[in-house]
Order: sequence, then structure tokens, then C-alpha cells
Amino acid sequence: MSDEKRLSTTQLAKLRGVSQEQMFGQLTAAGLIEKQDDKWQLTDAGTAAGGVYLTGKYGQYVAWPEDFQVPNAPAKTEAPKLLTATVLGQQFELPANKMNYILSELGWIKKGLKGWLVTEQGLALGAEQGEDSRSGIPYVRWPEKITRNRALKDNVDNIKGVDKPKTDADKMDSFRHKFEATHRTTDGHFVRSKAEMLIDNWLYMAEIVHAYERKLPIEEEMYCDFYIPTGKVYIEFWGYENDAKYQARKQEKLAIYQKYNFNLIELTDKDVLNLDDILPRLLLKYGVQAY
Repeated sequence: MSDEKRLSTTQLAKLRGVSQEQMFGQLTAAGLIEKQDDKWQLTDAGTAAGGVYLTGKYGQYVAWPEDFQVPNAPAKTEAPKLLTATVLGQQFELPANKMNYILSELGWIKKGLKGWLVTEQGLALGAEQGEDSRSGIPYVRWPEKITRNRALKDNVDNIKGVDKPKTDADKMDSFRHKFEATHRTTDGHFVRSKAEMLIDNWLYMAEIVHAYERKLPIEEEMYCDFYIPTGKVYIEFWGYENDAKYQARKQEKLAIYQKYNFNLIELTDKDVLNLDDILPRLLLKYGVQAY
């Protein structure tokens, strides 16, 4: 054993001019010791820093080199600030209930029996589930970065009626320019093909709320054919099987749906001829009831 003089924690405190409690607190904060079964034990860091066990009149104790200096405790990183729907609403100048419905429409939260529950997409964005300590009603909290999320900002602008200029991505979308929306549906939508018109009419007659060419709530620029907010379901109609560019675009879209684990229903020309049998079954899978 080294001849170097060792001091108990109490002796070290006296030498440094602090109380015994302060010294134990400093060593604990620095991660050098911890209490187990009412006894102070060295951590691996404490042993590496020069701490040893000695045995005295009252049993085993922790001792330190005479010239030992307690390292500064590692700086505590502040937990990220989380925002409730009320605080989010204040930032976007909207009431909390409307804010929650916007978040729900995006598919980031869903309605519980009481309150709101975070979805898989919400968790991926850093949301956390909370619960009111008095009522037990669930709610969701969001990281500050969500206020800069493009999909959320676009949705808020839409709700508030803010006119936005077309993006470069919109202008470069050759498919949407090539196939103009000239087919008018029963509910007044203009769609790009007869098949889409039949799908839209079917949804309308089944009294299922739906959107046409809804932008997906992601950073990538991508639009679905139809979106059903009730079950957070996207519908894609695949045509032009012999068009290589169309097929490449289809694979890109499928990869994004898979990446975000979105609820997707895929329809072909054959399916469109038999929507009454096919769509109710596929929608029910996601909790959307037709008729």
C-alpha cells in the first residue's frame, strides 16, 4: 500500500474548511460516492479519482488522498421546455381547443374518452403524454421546436385563411400540371381523373369527411390523393401502370408512407369498379365505418 496519507471524508471536510454534510454533498454531486444500505460506497469514478476503503475503529470507511480536490459537479442540462396546447395556441393566436383539433387533423394526437392522447407520429416529433394531477384527464405537451414545424404552420395558416404563394415544389410538380383537375365531383371537388371522381363521390355519399390532395404532415413535399381525418387514413389511387415516370413516383410515395408508418389504402382501376365491396372493409380496418 502507498505511504501517501489518506483522510476520511470528515477529516477532508475539516481540512477544506467546510462542514461534513457539505463535503458528502459535493462528493455525491460529483458522482464519486453514493449511499447504499445506509453506508457510503465508492463509485467507479470515485475509485478512479483516488478514493479507497480503509478500516477503522467503527468499521470500513471511505478515505481520500490528502491533496484530493473535489472536482466540479457536471453541469446539469436543462430539460427541454414542453408546451401545452394552451401555450401553443397563444403563440399562434388560437384557442387551445382549436389547437388540439389542428394537431389531431395532422395525426399527431387523437381523442381519448376524455382529453387527448399522443400518437406514434406525435411521439416521433418529441411530444410527451401528460395527465392532469387533479382530474386525471390526459393531455399532450410539445417541444418548442414544434412551433417551427412547416406542416403545423401551414395548417394554422389554412385555418386562419392566410393566402400563401405557390412554392417552388408546387411549380415543379410536373404530374399535377400535366393532369389538370377538370373532373367535378358531387361535393364540388375538382379531381384529375374519372377514377378519382368515383372515389370522391363514393366517400361523399357514404358521408365520410375527406380531403383531396392533402399535403402530408411531414417536411417532405408530398400530397396524397385523399385523406380521411377520422381514422387518419390516406388513400392513393394508382393508375398509369405502363408509365415509367409514374411508377418511379409511386415507389417514392410508398417509401414515404412506410417511413412515417401512415395508414394507407391503395386502390387500382379494378378496385374502383367495385368500391362498395372493397372500401368499407379497408376503411373499417382503421376504425372508419361506412354506411
